[in-house]
Amino acid sequence: MQNDMDKTQFFCEYYRQWIEIYKRGAIREATMAKYLMTQKWLEKLIPELKVEELTRTAYQQLLNDYAKEHERQTTLDFHHQLKGAILDALDEGMIKRDPTRKAIIKGKTPRAKKIKYLNQFELHTLLADLELKETPDWDWFLLLVAKTGMRFSEALAITPEDFDFSRQTLSISKTWDYKGAGGFLPTKNKSSVRKIQIDWQIVVKFSELIKNLPQDQPIFVGESKIYNSTVNNILSRHCKECGISEISIHGLRHTHASLLLFAGVSIASVARRLGHASMTTTQKTYLHIIQELENKDVDLVMRTLSGL
Repeated sequence: MQNDMDKTQFFCEYYRQWIEIYKRGAIREATMAKYLMTQKWLEKLIPELKVEELTRTAYQQLLNDYAKEHERQTTLDFHHQLKGAILDALDEGMIKRDPTRKAIIKGKTPRAKKIKYLNQFELHTLLADLELKETPDWDWFLLLVAKTGMRFSEALAITPEDFDFSRQTLSISKTWDYKGAGGFLPTKNKSSVRKIQIDWQIVVKFSELIKNLPQDQPIFVGESKIYNSTVNNILSRHCKECGISEISIHGLRHTHASLLLFAGVSIASVARRLGHASMTTTQKTYLHIIQELENKDVDLVMRTLSGL
């Protein structure tokens, strides 16, 4: 890159070189894909803007144009992915001033997003419809996700040695690279490394299911490539057969969290169980459920005070 550094080169080309040198191999493939998508947007929005022409005004216009088609949070992510490359260009003397300083982040109004989850009756109905055979299959996988709230990639990576049946725990310390070539990957964040308490039904059923399986090999991964859509289709078929709301495999994770919250489990405990980096993530995701619970709390407070 040293030989190619030229302030008269197009910024989108400079950015392409930058992510190849500084990001390729240093970040997860899913994150790398986001940087590559940012590069494509640069090629679309400022294909002929030179590095030396990247002033505060030009940069703000770039953000404004991107924000026309994206929500504010997405525009903020776009800004953060560009900023590292721009600051490096500043350090190299390719630009004189930091064009990202005091940048204004705009964006389309977010659509109201209501998470899809099953109520307790619907979940009971779904689990009763599962056909649990003598060997692991996707019905067993659905049962485990419903009972633990694990992410799809986390559940794929579960091996027999992750179970501690005597302590009724399941260790989550890795994920499965189902989007790539397969194999174990680190968890989403440090908070995702955790031990989940499992109920006695899971202990009894899974201790029998996995007793003859290789201890360090994924329970649900075979030789063929795994697609998220395959499992979603199986779950959708079960939902249709039961006459309940159709949800995705991620919806089972939401269902798990929602039932715990409605049962009175604290947000802090739910956040730890889900592997969220902070309670803020849990609060944002389940805001409408928390608001419903707060309304119930107000009624409880009033009844309690009236009885004094």
